[in-house]
Amino acid sequence: MKNEARFGSAGNPDSFYSQGGKSSLEMPKWLADIGLNAYEYQASRGVRISAESAKKLGALAQQYNVALSVHSPYYINISSTEPEKIEKSLGYILSTANAANNMGANRIVVHMGAAINITRKEAMDISKKTVYAALKKMDEQGLGNVSICPETMGKINQMGTLDEVLELCKLDERLIPTIDFGHLNSRSLGSLTKPEDFENVIDKMQAALGEWRAKNFHCHFSKIEYTKGGERKHLTFEDTEYGPEFEPFAEIMVKHSLTPIIICESAGTQAEDAVAMKQMWQEWSLK
Repeated sequence: MKNEARFGSAGNPDSFYSQGGKSSLEMPKWLADIGLNAYEYQASRGVRISAESAKKLGALAQQYNVALSVHSPYYINISSTEPEKIEKSLGYILSTANAANNMGANRIVVHMGAAINITRKEAMDISKKTVYAALKKMDEQGLGNVSICPETMGKINQMGTLDEVLELCKLDERLIPTIDFGHLNSRSLGSLTKPEDFENVIDKMQAALGEWRAKNFHCHFSKIEYTKGGERKHLTFEDTEYGPEFEPFAEIMVKHSLTPIIICESAGTQAEDAVAMKQMWQEWSLK
């Protein structure tokens, strides 16, 4: 697959099912038919896909030129002070990486969890040790081709500020940040409005991780309702009250020749909104 900006869906949108879709194995063709070329398989409530099904999905994704990634279980906490929770989190990361490998996918999205009864710095220290351990285990199991993609998070009390994700990704070049602009906008109570706001994120990424990861990062995008505590719920692009808007980021993508994989996490309309994002990006590319 050539290096290019890619747009796709987090899981299966409502329209897939309303049109008679049944299985995730149908998604690569369905996405390709509407002009999309990325798909994030959701293992957020546990990795349940069999090796056989994962390999079938991978073959279909390759056939239809759809880049695959896998979202790991939500209940991972890589900064827990409880050894058994760290062991479980490592197990979830390994099972997700194994499913991704079976699909031919090379990115798994991971939440950092929360700092419970410890400082954020102490939580970061534990997170780094956990990620080192995960990478070591992945190497031992022949999964060194899979990148862990720590995600920026939307609730203020969660680990996963932009700085924390970048600091974690400095540990190893295989760590690729998942920049969720909806989450960043939520935890900053609406700071992403102008092209320069998005550009600042890219500049920070480049300063911390170098040009390749600043251009080829993983990305989630959706409008999200937030409160003083940060993220409340995912919305659709039809919402006019909450951001962020994609247009200012499309401008920055073109200006800096960015080629991320952009996964839309809108509430039910993630495919339609991904198509809208791709169109905005194409329009800016022609200016």
